[in-house]
Amino acid sequence: MWLNNILETIGNTPLIKLNKITKDLPATVVAKVDYFNPGNSIKDRMALKMVEVAEQEGKLKPGGTIIEGTSGNTGMGLALAACVKGYKCIFVTTDKQSKEKADILKAVGAEVIVCPTNVLPDDPKSYYSVAKRLAREIPNSMYMNQYDNLANRLAHYESTGPEIWEQTEGKITHLVCTAGTGGTITGTAMYLKEKNPNIKVWAIDVYGSLLTKYFRTGEIDMNEVHPYISEGFGEDFVPQNYDMRVIDHFEQVTDKDGAVMARRIAKEEGLFCGYSAGSCLQGLMQLKDSLKAGDVVVCIFHDHGSRYVGKIYNDQWMMERGFLDVKTFKDIVNGRANQKLVTVTPGHIVSEAVELMKKHDIEQIPVMQDNELVGSLSESGLFQKIFSNPEIKNAKVSSVIEHAYPVVDFVTPVEKIGNLINKENGAVLAKDEKGEYHIVTKYDVIQSLAK
Repeated sequence: MWLNNILETIGNTPLIKLNKITKDLPATVVAKVDYFNPGNSIKDRMALKMVEVAEQEGKLKPGGTIIEGTSGNTGMGLALAACVKGYKCIFVTTDKQSKEKADILKAVGAEVIVCPTNVLPDDPKSYYSVAKRLAREIPNSMYMNQYDNLANRLAHYESTGPEIWEQTEGKITHLVCTAGTGGTITGTAMYLKEKNPNIKVWAIDVYGSLLTKYFRTGEIDMNEVHPYISEGFGEDFVPQNYDMRVIDHFEQVTDKDGAVMARRIAKEEGLFCGYSAGSCLQGLMQLKDSLKAGDVVVCIFHDHGSRYVGKIYNDQWMMERGFLDVKTFKDIVNGRANQKLVTVTPGHIVSEAVELMKKHDIEQIPVMQDNELVGSLSESGLFQKIFSNPEIKNAKVSSVIEHAYPVVDFVTPVEKIGNLINKENGAVLAKDEKGEYHIVTKYDVIQSLAK
């Protein structure tokens, strides 16, 4: 048995029970894990549907060009459809999106144009405006417009909703989903509410998006809009795919909480998901007091974590934004009351180095020349050399010098520092903001982790 093409693998993704993060909740929580789609996201569903509807309506003709403004996932779905059906693709995205997303789109033959994030939707430089302009300028092209194209929500009405209903045997009580274009949450909710109007639909939004206030007040307040880091959801306008009547509540989640939760999902549940999955589950946890025994909650996990390895799954990126509460080289140094680094030069006498070790009760000394690291001395190394040849204590350090310590970034996590310290490397160095060297030894790492 085989399938005719990759598009036939779209849909029928699994529901997977969450067991650890939600263990204290009274409800059963399952995730609709849509990274099992061939393009690794739920957007494959609506991308294919938009193409099919465009073909049926005669708007997309053979050899045509698909143009779309996309954060990456919709583009991937459209690119797969284009590969099979013989279309060209041009995708316009923002500089907020991860590099991995753009690279993946290029890998499947698409042209990618990057636009600034922090401009209004009607600004000529916005990715919405650029996509519309290209569609006007390029012959035999179509701007798919996932935001206002109702084939978006139709895809989820026809596939995502029915799958969830069947997989839960109609027992679903809550649908939790991040809110972006509105297609996934609206289309899925429309189907489920037809089956059981008592099902609660909770939309998860990000601070900086205007959707939450619009839901609550009906007012489009641009004062609500400010830059945010979360990807794939939240909006600075209201797409036509929304039907707010099928949504019961909007809950906002911070950039940090969504990112941290995504990492927890990977480590604790074994599901390597994207940013929106973390925000979706974080939103549910914020609403946990509204759940009761017997509830069956379905969370939509939109896409795969591979598109975020340079961001939320990168410790450095997380720490630079204050999202990761981990101990670093800097933390160890700050906890030592400004101890000055003890060093020697290659011209020092070995006995002088030994005396410095005794005086300062240290086992490792960097060897510096003109403020540059050229080598090191260790207590164990000197002991072996002096034991073999006592006269060596009168020789210059250059005759017994060992290899230089690794030099790392000043905010390197303690765990990574520990991996660098071994028999060959007795310590690690880093420069602070002033350009001054500091040292961390195995003893420092042990002390830090023990606190």
